[in-house]
Amino acid sequence: MENRVVITGSGVISPVGNDVSTFWDSLKKGKGGVGPLISFDAADFDSRIAGEVKGFDPSLYGMDFKDIKHTAKFVQYAVASTKQAIDSSGLDLNKENRERIGVLIGSGIGSLQTIEEEHKVFLNKGPSRLSPFLIPMLIVNEASGFVGITFGLKGPNFCVATACASGSHAIGNAFRILERGDADVIISGGTESCVVATAVGGFCALRALSQRNNEPAKASRPFDRDRDGFIIAEGCGLVVMETLEHAKKRKAQIIAEIVGFGMTCDAYHITAPDPDGEGAGRAMSLALADAKLNPEDVDYINAHGTSTKLNDKIETFSMKRAFGAHAKKVMVSSTKSMTGHLLGAAGGVEFIACCLAIRDGIIPPTINYEYPDPECDLDYVPNIARKVKVEVCMSNSLGFGGHNASLIVRKFKE
Repeated sequence: MENRVVITGSGVISPVGNDVSTFWDSLKKGKGGVGPLISFDAADFDSRIAGEVKGFDPSLYGMDFKDIKHTAKFVQYAVASTKQAIDSSGLDLNKENRERIGVLIGSGIGSLQTIEEEHKVFLNKGPSRLSPFLIPMLIVNEASGFVGITFGLKGPNFCVATACASGSHAIGNAFRILERGDADVIISGGTESCVVATAVGGFCALRALSQRNNEPAKASRPFDRDRDGFIIAEGCGLVVMETLEHAKKRKAQIIAEIVGFGMTCDAYHITAPDPDGEGAGRAMSLALADAKLNPEDVDYINAHGTSTKLNDKIETFSMKRAFGAHAKKVMVSSTKSMTGHLLGAAGGVEFIACCLAIRDGIIPPTINYEYPDPECDLDYVPNIARKVKVEVCMSNSLGFGGHNASLIVRKFKE
């Protein structure tokens, strides 16, 4: 018999807050975190705006000077979010079998900043002056690995790298591991720190980023007719997931229960989604089947909703494929309208938003929704949060390469 899996804690570093409370308060108020890019001189870039993390200090989360110097920001974000998540869950690691606690953190890119900085060293001073920490700092698995080292967690530990679906795939795979009983607890989600010149330049070359540089607060506008691209952003969202048996044994406070996971591939194009929305729609249907739920059971969908012309239109098609007539009734919003697109971390922070929507009975809005697009004609909870009873939520993530992931979380019931 498969184990039931519950969420008992969460941690967030984001453009709208460096803790769960501030993050959630910003989403409920429709407060955005997009602004002029300040991490580097972006004067020559087509897009000069981003969702940057502000005021982050890794030393507040137990990291010493040496560790801070030798780790990239995406790893530091993961350590900070893990500490928040463990603290909020009430998990006492000194009383746990750490061989039964795993870490599964997704990241789409890793540290491009490290590559940029060390390549300059290589060009100016030669290969002998490269840092011995070049490789450990840039590889995407170091978030999972370093969290395991920092907290002494010896259970299943690996990384998922499926572009913008990384965080959701990590949570989905953690769900499967816990269902099987191969661990009691897993820290899972996504992390990313890619607001650097190379990434911004690359996405500009793809013509994927918004160029609404004079109105950064209005630039991320998912499903709106005048959307012109996504906003690159950074941060981390992690949850403490555990078997229900383990959570009840330690009398943990349960936030929600994860009940469904579906994943597919478009098998269509390296960056563009399948124009029929078949792959994404099938991922949603698989998640519903896994959860043993009907479309009518879902109250809210946290959409991938990037604010690009193609994604929002095709994701709308895919929701109609999966939900049929109920697509017109289910509430949909994109919290990327406030956070920007955290790439590999997006699935983690958006899954947390779903858990909190269930806990508090509040649906976060899609801000900057001003001009309806005839091809995007669902209920996108425009501009103002909605206070309603929420039992079941779905979180969608779609990544370059055609990766699709859908997660379903529901209110916990005995």
